[in-house]
Amino acid sequence: MLFSISNLGQRGVFFSNQITYPTGTTPRGVASVDVNGDNQTDIIVANQGSNNVGILLNRGNGTFINQVTYSTGNHTNYVAAADLNGDNQPDIITPNYKDNTISVLLNKGNGTYHSQTEYTTENGPSFVTIDDVNGDNHLDIIVSHFDINKVAVLLNRGNGTFTNRATYPTGSKSQCVVTADLNGDNKSDIVVPNNDLGNIGVLLNIGNGTFIAQQTYSTGSIPFAVALGDVNDDNKTDIVVANYGSNSISILLNQGNGIFQSQITYSTGNRSQSVAISDINADNWLDIIVVNYGSNNICIFLNIGNGSFIKQATYSTESSPFGVVVVDVNKDQKLDIIVGNMNSNKISVFLCVGYESNKIINF
Repeated sequence: MLFSISNLGQRGVFFSNQITYPTGTTPRGVASVDVNGDNQTDIIVANQGSNNVGILLNRGNGTFINQVTYSTGNHTNYVAAADLNGDNQPDIITPNYKDNTISVLLNKGNGTYHSQTEYTTENGPSFVTIDDVNGDNHLDIIVSHFDINKVAVLLNRGNGTFTNRATYPTGSKSQCVVTADLNGDNKSDIVVPNNDLGNIGVLLNIGNGTFIAQQTYSTGSIPFAVALGDVNDDNKTDIVVANYGSNSISILLNQGNGIFQSQITYSTGNRSQSVAISDINADNWLDIIVVNYGSNNICIFLNIGNGSFIKQATYSTESSPFGVVVVDVNKDQKLDIIVGNMNSNKISVFLCVGYESNKIINF
């Protein structure tokens, strides 16, 4: 019998050596979106040491012009981009760790931005994600607070301004927060990694943008980042965690009601810092991309079709890679990888150059 292993999600994927672009000082988080309406995917980078965000516009072929910067608050860790005021233009949101603020920069409509509006938070805002948590069709801001073991929700008034925050306790320091519907009720729930406790917290949405107390699940040591997606194709959102302390990723499969199975772990490189989920080899299964801060590389885990993974390849980055996004930057219908490198003041772009030919195996 002839059988193609590509049907098991094992079609290899290959990337160019990194192409690097200068940024500000200590680039950490990265985001990718079309900021100026030219149908090209641009890059936004949070420059922690420069207290600004840099925008690198796409020339149209997957290469980028030098960054244009906009001031934020102090110690900008991450960046998110989404339309906050309903004008179909992506706005910019950053947490400012040392200022205890969030910056919102509204898009003027041509890929340039108004000066920031700041919102006061509690101590140590470290990460933001954007989602409509109360079902009013306006995007809200969810922020993790590293210093005080809380997440906060700022509700959108509908015009890109935000109400006072509501806060929810987590287990310990959280460097990340992500959202998705975990229990099939069409409401966005919250997941946070609890760095000091070796677990993640799941906060289910009651239905009006408020959340019940977290349910925790064990991970590896120092869980640092989380990504959400259906990795075993059962129409339920699963959890993937990058474990900084144990050099691993944890996969927690969703049982279908927002309850998760015990972790399955895979070894990675040194100090796994960030993680993304995407179908990187175009076989209709979600794969995993991990950034290894301590070994200056990224590694790719290919989905073999049932939520299990094989480690396919590693690619060298610049020094101390941190944030990662996966997106098609050159419009060739293949997904590329963008990484922020903290200690080299550069971003790396890895262009997908093709897929491995299908292999035929005799059984």
